[in-house]
This record gives sequence, structure tokens and C-alpha cells, in this order.
Amino acid sequence: MDHTLLNWIIFIPMMGMAAILLCPKRSVGLIKVISLVATFIPLVLATWLYFVGFEVGSPAYQFQFMRPWIYSSSEAMNMKVNYHVGVDGISLPLVWLTTLLLFIGVPASFGIKKGEKAYYALLLLLEVGIIGVFVSLDYFLFYVFWEIMLLPMYFLIGIWGGPRREYAAIKFFLYTLAGSVLMLVAVIALRLETGTFSIPAMTEIAMRGDLLGTKLFAGGMLLGMKFTTWVFWFLFVAFAIKIPVFPFHTWLPDAHVQAPTPISVILAGILLKLGGYGLMRACFPIVPGAFDDFAFTLGVLGVISIVYGAYVALGQTDFKRMVAYSSVSHMGYVLLGVAALTEWGANGAALQMFNHGTSSAAMFLVVGVIYDRAHHRDLNGFGGLSQPMPVYWGLTTLAFFAALGLPGLAGFVSEAVTLIGAYNAGDPRFRVLVLISVIGIVITAAFLLWAIQRVFLGTLNEKYKDYPDINAREIFCQAPLLFLCVALGILPFYLLDWMEGSVEHWVSSMSQAIQIING
Repeated sequence: MDHTLLNWIIFIPMMGMAAILLCPKRSVGLIKVISLVATFIPLVLATWLYFVGFEVGSPAYQFQFMRPWIYSSSEAMNMKVNYHVGVDGISLPLVWLTTLLLFIGVPASFGIKKGEKAYYALLLLLEVGIIGVFVSLDYFLFYVFWEIMLLPMYFLIGIWGGPRREYAAIKFFLYTLAGSVLMLVAVIALRLETGTFSIPAMTEIAMRGDLLGTKLFAGGMLLGMKFTTWVFWFLFVAFAIKIPVFPFHTWLPDAHVQAPTPISVILAGILLKLGGYGLMRACFPIVPGAFDDFAFTLGVLGVISIVYGAYVALGQTDFKRMVAYSSVSHMGYVLLGVAALTEWGANGAALQMFNHGTSSAAMFLVVGVIYDRAHHRDLNGFGGLSQPMPVYWGLTTLAFFAALGLPGLAGFVSEAVTLIGAYNAGDPRFRVLVLISVIGIVITAAFLLWAIQRVFLGTLNEKYKDYPDINAREIFCQAPLLFLCVALGILPFYLLDWMEGSVEHWVSSMSQAIQIING
């Protein structure tokens, strides 16, 4: 457990933040260069880890590093907190995606002209928190990094956002903080029950059926509910807010609409995935019995998110709000696939987290391009933009087709695998959920195609006839994401092969634990 590579990936952005704080605020060019370097190096390291260092197909945690962190010589006061990090096939693709999106976020932010020093410092701190969550194997450390994310995102929305930025930032903060409090209570309860903060150790205890709650509650019951049920719902709500799952989604459209474009890219592309990842890593495996009790309920919530998010997106006239609600719909597939507890379903959910990260980030960049020129996002106020901006039209169409799940693009693969896995779930009621979710696919195609029609087709609005086409910097930000949307639609095994071992182990361990618990 002496691999230090993950430490470098986590803390190089923090070093960059420290360097920016030492720069004079008028040295904007230097600040941008430091930001580029501090995000590019983790991207290079994560790319090497993905393609060279990682043992493909292995279910084990790799590149682990562990050191005692908060210890006491007194056993009664010993918290036994370790700095313990590592990656597996579920977390590694998300780590790589994080480094890519944060690197893209720097040139995408070159249009920011207010408080650049603070902005780029907070952007790098945000990267530290996100990567830290994905690699943490100690629940205390996981929670610390989870909270680190909250503050920079609050300020990035609240200071550099739109006209209602304070309202959106406070709403985001309150929702996330409420979930964090529930998570903290659950984590403390788990520590008192198991004697450890280690996520693998908690999972092992739970898989044996030994997480009974008798150390805290008489008979392991409180107000008629088992200890594991309380823990399940506390953790689920914390992660469901971040996904976000209906009905915990209302903070998302406001945050997206008010956030500057690069922050919307990071929010949709990677922050929402923290909720899905948290469920797979730090919730369901720790309370598999409670998961089994409520699996169908989770599937129902996933389908509601799919259909409701798409339906509400259909009624939007704000370009950015439409894309925001599409994220609610697309993230519903993650919950549906995981709730099915099949290898296909779980693989589809893991794929969807990555693929939605690329397509949604590309769509928010698309919105940012036209907003920078028109200074509004009213879908009904455009028209005929394919004439002055043909390259922009082509890139936007590709991003939208990837989001609606067109065959040959990455979104199709992840949604198809998820639905097949859910259809083959042990509970036959999931087949009904799959059939209902098809409605969401149809509505998604409807609102995306309608948006293309309103923005790019028809008669050219005369006030837009001299708009310049998408420039080199904007293409540079979008090109890697659109490339991934195409490449992973044709060659999905570049994700599936890396994920498969960990996902298969996750599903088999959960199934065995449920059998043990149910006797």
C-alpha cells in the first residue's frame, strides 16, 4: 500500500491553488498558465494509470496508499481514521473523466473577467474534493472530501453566476448540506457499530450479515425500523440529492441556469456522478439487506426521474434549463440499473455515469457558445443559426444525438445495457418499469430535436446573421468530449473491460450477502 500516484493526482491541483494564491491578482496570464498546468498534469497521470498502470479486469482495489491519520494512544479516544485511497474499475473511469473535465474547464473559463485569481483557485480546490471522493476508502476521509466540494461550488455559483446566483447558490448549499448531515449521522452510527471507518471493512462486515445495530439499539430496532434501514435511508437521501433523484432534484435547474458555463459543465459532467458512485461504493454494499427490501422502490424512483425529467425538459424555453432537466432524466438510468442488481444493469449504470458526463458537458458548452454571442438562452428567440454558424450547428447536433441515445453513439450503449439488465432483474416488476422508461426515451428525442429545429432551422433571425462561427478555443473544449461520445459508441469495451471485473464482483457480493441475510 505504498503507491503514491493517487496522492499526486489529488494534491497537484492543491499545489496549483497555493501557487495562484501567491500570484498578484493582476497577473491573470500567469494564473491561467498555472491553472492549465495544475489540471493537465493530473490528466496525464490519470491517463497513464488508466491505460498502463491499471490491471484490467481485476476486481481488487489498486494503487492503494494508507497511513494512520487521526489516532490516539488512548483506546477510548481512538478514532482510528486512516488516510486510505485506492481505485478499482468503477472509480478509475470517473477519476479520469474528472481530470479531463477540469482541464477543459480552464480554457472554457477564459471568458471570466471578474476575480480571476479567486475563481481559478476555487476551481482547483473543487478538483481536489471531487477526486478525493472517488478514491477514498475510509468513510471519514470520504466525508471530508465530500464537504471540501461544497464550499468552492457554492462560491463559484454565488459570485460568478447569473442574476439570481445568490438564490441558486444558497439552495444548492442547503440541499447538499442537508444530505451531508444525514450522511454524517449514518457514518458515526456505522463507526460505533463496526469499530472502523474503513469502507472495505464495513462492507465485509455487512456482507457476512453481522451489521445488526445491537450495539446502538436494543434488538437493533428504533421506532420499529431496523438499524440498517435507518442507515440505508440516511445515506440514500444524501446521495440521491447529489444525483439528483426525484423529488430531490429541484436545486439542480436553478444551479445550472445561474452557474457560469464551465461550472455547469463540471456540475453536470462529474458532480452528479458522485451520487451514483456513492450509492455503489458507500451505501448499498454496507446495507445490502435494506437495499433488497427497497430495490423496487429505487427502481420506481429511477423511472420517475427518467420520464419526469424528460417531460419537464420538453416544456422549457430556456436552453440551459432544458439541458439541466435532461440530466435529471439521464441520471435516472443509473438508479434503475443499480436497483436491478444484475451484471448488465450495474454495467449499464456505470457506463451511463461516464457517458452522460461527456454528452451533458458537451451540451452545456454548446449553450455557452451561443450565450456568449446572444446574451440570452431563449430557445424561441433564435432561428436559422445553421446559416451563419454551420460548424457550431454540426457539433451541437452531434452532442444532442449522443444525449438522445442514437445508435452508434455512447449514450445508446449505456441506456441499452441498463434497460436489458433491468428487464432481466429477478423481480419481474422491473419489466414494467423498463416499458415505462421507454416513454422517457421518446420524449428525450422530442425535446432535443425540437430544440435543434428552433435554434438552427427555419428562417434566419436577421439580428444573428453576422454572428461568428464557433472559434478554435471553443472547439478545443468540445472536441475531446464529442470524440468520446463517438469512440465509446463504437468501442465501448474501452470502458466495459475496465469496469467489468469490479462490477461483477459488486453484483455477486451483494447477491451473496442478501442470501445470507435472508437466510
